[in-house]
Amino acid sequence: MIAAISLDRLVAAAELLTRVDRKYLLPAALLPTVLARLPHDTRALEIDGRRDFAYRSLYFDTDRLDCYLGAAHRRRRRFKVRIRSYLDSGTDFLEVKTRGSRGETIKNRLVYDASPALLKQVLVTAGVTADEHAFRPVLSTDYRRQTLYLPSTGSRVTVDRELTWSLPDGPEVRVPDHLIVETKSAGAASEMDRVLWALGHRPCSLSKYATGLAALRPELPANRWHPVLKRHFSPQRTAHETA
Repeated sequence: MIAAISLDRLVAAAELLTRVDRKYLLPAALLPTVLARLPHDTRALEIDGRRDFAYRSLYFDTDRLDCYLGAAHRRRRRFKVRIRSYLDSGTDFLEVKTRGSRGETIKNRLVYDASPALLKQVLVTAGVTADEHAFRPVLSTDYRRQTLYLPSTGSRVTVDRELTWSLPDGPEVRVPDHLIVETKSAGAASEMDRVLWALGHRPCSLSKYATGLAALRPELPANRWHPVLKRHFSPQRTAHETA
């Protein structure tokens, strides 16, 4: 069994608010094989005896879907806005993700207190001109997460399962048979990346926000996520189109 690491030690060792992310979509049945190939010093986040945690992210966008279209068209100055809820602890964070000059992910976050001024504060901190944008809830994601720490590369790995994407008016897509594995490092590939490469898996273009919105709203441009959508989510898209 993988040894445990506390949240305080994990944050101190690998907070990685500026990082390189690599995402993989894997069959859920493959996880035991992947975990068995990780180094013996791998650690699993454990809080109050639990290693599996419920998450919810509520994504915001403008009426023009500036966040979504920025990702779809690979605009250099793109950003993402969400409230991340840790359901087991009842803690909420307002987060804004932007892209650095080398393509790295930069995350700004504050504890969410429902203050109208807080979003503007976080946007300005992230370098986004807040006055140009009026945001509304667009998509929510629910999933369960396990987090690993790889000491030799100072990397974190998240393993998300039981993913559900939902629109505000109710339609949803469930992803019960696959995992989203994301490696987060300062730049170099982690041991998890090398294990997945050896098993024949490569990073894919997968954004929980953009891919989920494209799966539920097939009228949106989705060329960037077309391979993932076609392979894994085309039945749900067809059902939504004919509903």
